[in-house]
Amino acid sequence: MSKINVTELRAHLPDFLSKVSAGEELLVTSHGRVIARIVPPIETKAVALQQLRALRKKCRVGDVTSPINAPWQVLDDSL
Repeated sequence: MSKINVTELRAHLPDFLSKVSAGEELLVTSHGRVIARIVPPIETKAVALQQLRALRKKCRVGDVTSPINAPWQVLDDSL
């Protein structure tokens, strides 16, 4: 994570944005105080796949489409 002064950010914005798009985070400072943080966008699809892979190690889903050979009754309120 790099710290960059707001004046330098304005002067070289395309360069810093390319660093962010490559995965780097930037802290923007003004008068030595952090005023903003610029982070790359979160790839929601990649994050979701990562979470599913983690769950796969903990859970097991069996056959959810076949009948369970147990009698069941439909509750119908319209009767």
